[in-house]
Amino acid sequence: MTVGTGVRRESARSKRTLILSTAIDQFGKVGYEHTKWASIADEVGIGQTALYHYFESKAHCLLTIMRLELADSLDRFITATEDEGDPEKALRAAITASLAATPTDALQRRILQNHMDLLATERQSAKEEAERLECRELVHQIEVQWTALVNKGIKARMFVKSDPKMLARLVLALVISVWRWYRPEGKLSIDAITKQVTDAAMRVVLK
Repeated sequence: MTVGTGVRRESARSKRTLILSTAIDQFGKVGYEHTKWASIADEVGIGQTALYHYFESKAHCLLTIMRLELADSLDRFITATEDEGDPEKALRAAITASLAATPTDALQRRILQNHMDLLATERQSAKEEAERLECRELVHQIEVQWTALVNKGIKARMFVKSDPKMLARLVLALVISVWRWYRPEGKLSIDAITKQVTDAAMRVVLK
């Protein structure tokens, strides 16, 4: 992603997508704590000071990445389930949509899961706090959507009679745990993992 000589430099604001994609790559591969803010500026091809025109800190950038992934997760769930009336088919579709991923998607989801603890504590920065609060609201909306789907299956007597929120959390735990250990270059393909996770999740909810 390094900008080569002879390539016209854009303003910091016009490089938002490149800044985020570079941060995802470095946070995901090197680790957030081990990534220097200056190294992102170097990779993007701007001065470190220019980064502050868009992100006031490395943490602000991280929280933005997390918020974008959570919003995308919610969108994927809604798109996968909105036209499916059968709760079991809808849940299978939701899991498949949640686990469909490019290598960059996998990095972004790993970053999200590795830093969920950031959402528990108020941030001193107004911009960081705004991102944190939006992340928390998205987490809540995601849980509400999954719980409603599980509850629909319970009411249809297709899923085991139990606390729908607990069942939804168990299914979600199976799904999101994948991003802590999955590596695109590993032996297991995401398709194979999706099948195994779906089978495990359905054993949790089906009668």
